[in-house]
Amino acid sequence: MTSSQPRAGTAAAGPRIRPVPAVSRPIAILRLLGRSREPLVLKSIAQELGMVTSTCLHILRVLVDEGLVKVDAGTKRYSLGVGMLALARSVMDNSPFASLVQPVLDRLASTWNVTAIGVDITGIDHMVVLALSRSRAPFRLHVDVGSRFPGLISATGRLVAAFAEVPATEIERRFRALRWEQPPDLAAWRKEVETVRRKGVSIDRGNYIAGITLIAVPVFEGTGRMTHSLVAAGLADQLSRTRINSLAQEMQAEARELSQLLTARS
Repeated sequence: MTSSQPRAGTAAAGPRIRPVPAVSRPIAILRLLGRSREPLVLKSIAQELGMVTSTCLHILRVLVDEGLVKVDAGTKRYSLGVGMLALARSVMDNSPFASLVQPVLDRLASTWNVTAIGVDITGIDHMVVLALSRSRAPFRLHVDVGSRFPGLISATGRLVAAFAEVPATEIERRFRALRWEQPPDLAAWRKEVETVRRKGVSIDRGNYIAGITLIAVPVFEGTGRMTHSLVAAGLADQLSRTRINSLAQEMQAEARELSQLLTARS
């Protein structure tokens, strides 16, 4: 199977970003609260993030004042506030991809009985789920709109490695920090990345999640840079090689159309 998509490249890794604690600490707090299944007390937040308690408290007070975090007056526990919804809605409203991809995901999920996902790519650092449509299969991926993953993980990660112009040493460093359920060998993974570059489709057969096959194809913007991906996830025993090839071809066709639509809107 071949792809008519152009070979794309992102900008090189660029200058190293120096940490700015006044920015990174509030972001770390928001991410921690977003990951937590229950509200957290000040001490737990400070300890988890390695912050001085008084510093953590000052930041939390500002976040509460801005509506991004809320605190229960009785328990003194902190959680994300409704102000985060306004920020998230602004992102969705300003991203044509989310609205364009949703009907595509619905068709893929209904026709192929897979969970179909639209992903935003931010360099090699991370990827974020912007839209999804769940399958009827008796399994549920732990993924929702807004879920954030390392940029090189799973099927989309192979796409990122294939189409990003980043030094091999940096790719390898980040690869070694990834957490897989069944980690692929680095040498084998590199060969898979080369295949992905040629074919324009990436397949993860149980490496990221045992028993689950993930298929990903790139979506490019007008300059030829990969900005998004389409992902399909299904039970491995329900996705034969023939079925995977057919599904991948349909996903590539949808990705080409999305690329054209995004380019026209940019």
